[in-house]
Amino acid sequence: MTVLLDENIPRKLQWRLKEQGMEVVTVPDRGWAGVTNGELLNRAEGEFDALLTMDQGIEYQQNIQGRPLGVLTIVAPDNEYETLLPLVPDIEAALQELETGTVVSVSP
Repeated sequence: MTVLLDENIPRKLQWRLKEQGMEVVTVPDRGWAGVTNGELLNRAEGEFDALLTMDQGIEYQQNIQGRPLGVLTIVAPDNEYETLLPLVPDIEAALQELETGTVVSVSP
């Protein structure tokens, strides 16, 4: 599975997901920092299986249905690594079950 981490996700989380055998690239690594959600989804199509973001509004701002990737949103009080670290098992499980064209949320 190839996962694109949005710029609102701590980069350190990338390594935790890689430990589970996922291919993970960050938006800044790709040079896409500052790109709007719609354009980000367009660029990610065909290259990534999933977008991992904390933007809970993405499902209302963008039409995800029919896209060849899924979106996993994290609902948490903040985007600090220490806050998100306990969610890693749930994130991994949700990514494994994520279907294209869908939005799924993980929360504490």
